[in-house]
Amino acid sequence: MSALIDGFAPVFLMIALGWGLKASGFLTGDAWKPVERLTYFVFYPAFLIPAIWQADFSGGAAGVVGLATLAGAMTLALAAFLVRPLLRLDGPAYTSVFQGVIRWNGFVFIPVAAAVFGQGTVGLAAVALGSLVPSINLVCVLVLSKWGAGQGGGWRAVGRSLWINPVVWSCVIGTALNLTGLAMPAPLVQPTAMLGGAAIVLGLIVAGAGLSFRDAAGRPVTVGAVTAIKLLVVPLVMAGFAHLLGADRTAFGIVLLAGATPGAAASYVLARQMGGDAPLMASVVAFTTVGAVVTMPLLLWLFGYL
Repeated sequence: MSALIDGFAPVFLMIALGWGLKASGFLTGDAWKPVERLTYFVFYPAFLIPAIWQADFSGGAAGVVGLATLAGAMTLALAAFLVRPLLRLDGPAYTSVFQGVIRWNGFVFIPVAAAVFGQGTVGLAAVALGSLVPSINLVCVLVLSKWGAGQGGGWRAVGRSLWINPVVWSCVIGTALNLTGLAMPAPLVQPTAMLGGAAIVLGLIVAGAGLSFRDAAGRPVTVGAVTAIKLLVVPLVMAGFAHLLGADRTAFGIVLLAGATPGAAASYVLARQMGGDAPLMASVVAFTTVGAVVTMPLLLWLFGYL
């Protein structure tokens, strides 16, 4: 019960705070953009790079986490692609369903993983980020390039999306520093810790500010189906791959939690930029976030982590 309260209550309270600040008009829509940019391009790298740099990957768990999350995500992406002819959805709506199934919110995942499995596992959790972020961005941009309204960006759009993604290059830098075997210089320890704390708090508040439930009433079946798949099917698929790869208990739990994490606000931004169904995407992100309040602790409890 303590892990449940410590791990989940602060996370979802910060999300609720962000939603309340946006709904109350305390900050207007335009005011959130620089906060989101500062969090994503400054605070989040300051959190990820030290976490990966100082992580202990000698036990082999990192490889299992990376492979299991990647295999699960790509299996689900393939399944979503294969069922496309069976879905009565136009192209833009399909892109939002596709993103809703496989994209996830690292701002929710990291603090919950740290609270449930211990601060020492943050580097291992970051491996899941490093594995999923480039691959998921790649396939989502490809799908939007194919089915998004008025698109044709193709590989150029894919390359640009990956090149400017701070999570991608943060993982690359952190891994490179980890491989050198050098310790982090003492003068950097406290500043990066301060910035990293800001990353989690502001990341969750920004995620809450991006929630929108307005479009769900018109498409309850689509939103409900994507929410159920994201919160229940995805974590079980990823956990299945972790089991097949011989994951230890901590690695298995991190993979399960990665799969159970709700949809990412970044998917709404990408939908707007590349002709996806942005209102549908906003509804999926909102309902997976609210639903995760129940399903994330439930899955961890069922597998004996809470």
